[in-house]
Amino acid sequence: MNKIVYSATLAFLAATAAAPALAQGQINIICSAQAEGCNMMGTVYTRITGVKVNMSLKGSGEALAQLMAEKENPKTDLWYGGTGDPHMQAAELGLSTEYKSAMLPQLYPWAQQQAQQSGYKTVGIYSGPLGFGYNTELVAKKKLSIPKTWADLLKPEYKGDIQVANPASSGTAYTMIATLVQLMGEDKAFDYLKGLHKNISQYTRTGVGPIKAVARGETAVSISFVHDAPGEKMQGFPVETMTPTEGTGAEIGSMSLVKGARNLEAAKKFYDWALTPAAQELAVAAKQFQLPSNKSTKLDERMPDFKKIKFINYDYAKYGASAERRRLIARWEKEVNSLPR
Repeated sequence: MNKIVYSATLAFLAATAAAPALAQGQINIICSAQAEGCNMMGTVYTRITGVKVNMSLKGSGEALAQLMAEKENPKTDLWYGGTGDPHMQAAELGLSTEYKSAMLPQLYPWAQQQAQQSGYKTVGIYSGPLGFGYNTELVAKKKLSIPKTWADLLKPEYKGDIQVANPASSGTAYTMIATLVQLMGEDKAFDYLKGLHKNISQYTRTGVGPIKAVARGETAVSISFVHDAPGEKMQGFPVETMTPTEGTGAEIGSMSLVKGARNLEAAKKFYDWALTPAAQELAVAAKQFQLPSNKSTKLDERMPDFKKIKFINYDYAKYGASAERRRLIARWEKEVNSLPR
């Protein structure tokens, strides 16, 4: 960990551990980021404010489904993390509520654009590129080449050695489909996905499942966000990453206030806090290495270097629209997931 960030994080945690409870009440949060980061955010916020944080962990596709099911009687106050596309869909469907945080001017343009395009019903809290994770020991043992391109993943040598999440439950996997459609054109992208299907050993429920399987030697290669790998590497697992040379997409992890939230004012205060550098620096302490959205947040050296990655011009508004997302996932279910492997 960058020494400056590490010291600042330790100092912040020490201060908050001793901080008096300033308020009472509770917030019900669905968190679609990694569990350690979600739990740390909740714990620290409770120490600072005295507000009880009820944290539920769900993939972004599952979170959206829950908010749709609860629409007439919301039990959730705030949705934190996960890919931005389903957050944009929630905004379109009237599941989230407009809120212009006083923190907005402190955020990077991509985070502010996410807010503007949603009618200020969501906001970017972090960003991270889609790519490949691979287990260096398994790749060497099986004499596999290191995948450098999307095309590489179609090679017969990878049969049964790739994992990716299911796009119906995972925003990570939907980001993959949307990226390929924009990169190749829709029909060619689905031809590609049919070819890739032959090499997939498992479609996991969540987007972090594949990189964890790679880390533990259960599969050689994952399609995942590359910022999820350093945390596994810190635990001693033989994990490295690559971003495809043809170009790739990036998630804009987002945060939304739920329309009809029972604890709306308390949720707004958490929302504002989550956009501060102090809150965003907690990610590194939780072994999470996305690019934070507040421009003043200190960066860790293990965060992806966006300058070295070839990105497509990802259309977050189009591919975050509910009709487009439903259509692409339905086509994947019908044309790809139904095929034998």
